[in-house]
Amino acid sequence: MASRSRSVSRLRAKLVHSRLLVTILLINSFTAMSQTNEPSKKTPADVMREVRLKVLTTPSSQMGRKPSAEYPHVDSMLMDWPIEETTVTVMASSVGDGSIYTTGTFGVMGGIGHESVRDAGKDFVKLGEKYYSKAIPTKEYPYPQRGRVRFYFVCYDEVRVIDVDAESLANGKNKYSDLYIQAHRVISELRQIVQEQKSDAR
Repeated sequence: MASRSRSVSRLRAKLVHSRLLVTILLINSFTAMSQTNEPSKKTPADVMREVRLKVLTTPSSQMGRKPSAEYPHVDSMLMDWPIEETTVTVMASSVGDGSIYTTGTFGVMGGIGHESVRDAGKDFVKLGEKYYSKAIPTKEYPYPQRGRVRFYFVCYDEVRVIDVDAESLANGKNKYSDLYIQAHRVISELRQIVQEQKSDAR
């Protein structure tokens, strides 16, 4: 019993730390790790909403990705997480992409160019395979209500979803808390890349 209590305490500490990382990240402005410097007429929020929807509505098979022994069902994972007045979307794919989209004016795209992000992203998708059968098929992709967290499983020919109480995830009392923790690992790795880029620019 004491061992379980210590495990839960450690989990809560990790989640609190992760929430602080996100809060710090949200203070930063939008960062697109791309190869183009052309100005866009769209706001960062518009771009991120469109990219999120495109990820959810484009079957992985259309991008030439097929089921494999490592990823038999799930090709990409998204976690929508309301925090304060913003909803943060963490995305990861089987090829190692990792990005953050938000309903605000900040986010990070293009993490696939960094090994640490690729590793965290792939692990998130692998963990999604564990819960594939628990997720419900859907063709609707709304953001979660306040107090909820939504996981989208982008499969090769469909999208599935799990909608979860945020408090139980944060307390480590939900069976999907490991998905939540892994998504935050992607956030942490992206934040590290952003910090390194800003340090290099000084």
